[in-house]
Amino acid sequence: MTKPAVFVTGGAGYIGSHAVLALLDAGYSVVVIDNLVTGFRWAVDPRAVFIEGSIDDEDLIRESLRQHKITMIMHFAGSVVVPESVENPLKYYKNNTVASRSLIESAVACGIAHFIFSSTAATYGTPDETRVTEATPTVPINPYGRSKLMTEQMLADVALAHPFNYCALRYFNVAGADPRGRTGQSTTGATHLMKVAVEAATGKRGHVAIYGDDFPTRDGTGIRDYIHVSDLAAAHVHAVEALIAEPTKCHTLNCGYGRGFSVTEVLDAVDRVTNVKIERRIEPRRSGDPASLIADNSAILATFPWKPAHDSLDQIIADALAWERKLERG
Repeated sequence: MTKPAVFVTGGAGYIGSHAVLALLDAGYSVVVIDNLVTGFRWAVDPRAVFIEGSIDDEDLIRESLRQHKITMIMHFAGSVVVPESVENPLKYYKNNTVASRSLIESAVACGIAHFIFSSTAATYGTPDETRVTEATPTVPINPYGRSKLMTEQMLADVALAHPFNYCALRYFNVAGADPRGRTGQSTTGATHLMKVAVEAATGKRGHVAIYGDDFPTRDGTGIRDYIHVSDLAAAHVHAVEALIAEPTKCHTLNCGYGRGFSVTEVLDAVDRVTNVKIERRIEPRRSGDPASLIADNSAILATFPWKPAHDSLDQIIADALAWERKLERG
């Protein structure tokens, strides 16, 4: 059976480029659209078709969907920096919510049957429970989380009104890089802890800020569930298969390992893997940061035949470090 072509928005970005690799490696044909505002043309595997453009350019989107006979969209395009969303909320509602609405309308107009959405644990806000299930109330505390939740709600409504199913994957803390060194986190000024730490270990930053050491956790620093980006990409391939297999069923699933590491534990591991002692500076807590945020991943494990293959913290760091050194070499 011929596998369908998958239309990937934001496929030149960090997570999107890994998903493109996973799809291509699994035998799917891929069409990528990216406006290259934060993505990189070189990050798109040459086996994929590349279109430079924006997801709210409805003429371009609809022409592309029809030309390439697309039946499946995988949507990563958007803005992702939480503090920036607080400073510039209208940017996030435009790039994440309004643009997603345009893309979904184009999908309906072109008869797209399946849609996979890159969502986030930020939809939960600061939950009362440490281990978060999909039933945990969604009470986002910043425009980034709200903009993503609005898109989830649009997808749910569209699925009720049209022959269309979707999977919203709520990511926890994504880290690492392709183990084969084909792509990785390349954004300048990235805010992800693991990226910041390996930049410090390779001399690109002078120190790593720890935002709060007085949380009610085992060492006072915040605890997060870190998932290797290649395991996350593999989950997207399973989502494709699940939507095709049961075209009337929709899914909203957490993507994490179900275990957490504190900021201090992550930095200790980076010191160990790199054999470099990173300077750490304690800064005040950031508004809205929960003490601990860990995925209950039992639903995705029960729904997909997904088995994490890269869930060692040391491997996540080693892959991130290898990519950082590759970037240094140009």
